[in-house]
Amino acid sequence: MAQGKLRPDSVAALDGLLFDGMTIMSGGFGLCGIPQALIDAIRDSGVRELTVISNNAGIDGAGLGILLETRQIAKMISSYVGENKLFEEQYLSGELELEFNPQGTLAERIRAGGAGIPAFFTRTGVGTIVAEGKEVRHFDGADYVMERALTADLAIVHAHRGDTEGNLAYRKTARNFNPMMATAAQVTVAEVEILVEPGAIDPDHIHTPGIHVDRLVPVPDAPRRIEQRTVRTRQKEPA
Repeated sequence: MAQGKLRPDSVAALDGLLFDGMTIMSGGFGLCGIPQALIDAIRDSGVRELTVISNNAGIDGAGLGILLETRQIAKMISSYVGENKLFEEQYLSGELELEFNPQGTLAERIRAGGAGIPAFFTRTGVGTIVAEGKEVRHFDGADYVMERALTADLAIVHAHRGDTEGNLAYRKTARNFNPMMATAAQVTVAEVEILVEPGAIDPDHIHTPGIHVDRLVPVPDAPRRIEQRTVRTRQKEPA
């Protein structure tokens, strides 16, 4: 049973929020800080024709890669796509639409969406295909391309620690795109590894205030995958 913002599982956390053709922001970077339980629930819901805003699309078989396998994503708004062969195949075949962004531009477009800023100008991408079809203005001796803010119907994020009021704290690099996405959607749903009572998180350590979070679900056994593991023989230290 729902208690305030808390939901018992990821299916309940997304109940009534999903529809065909919607836009979803999905936090994380590679496999770090991704809301895997919520992604699994989206897959199981069968919702289709999704536009997904995410730094990348996970890898084959994990993260957003599982939504590519089921052909539920129609368009990706991304920055890095080099770790997913299925993503490449679907894009090159014309099955998947891609709006490609420099990584800093993507982050700022999301931040601007959360801040209510409709557009901004940046030098990144001027003179490249990134600027095609966009307004370019001249400021202080340089050209800048206009980029529009990004917002979504739903943001799904992953936090290391959160309280039942929705205040969230992210762990190290898992902070990545999660905080800004939590501010830029009509509804934000967070999965939380460690759930605590209000007041248990030092206010100075809160990255996302609870006002931005509508629902949350505990995921105490969240998987921690590694995209690529490279090892080498440890060298002996000199005597």
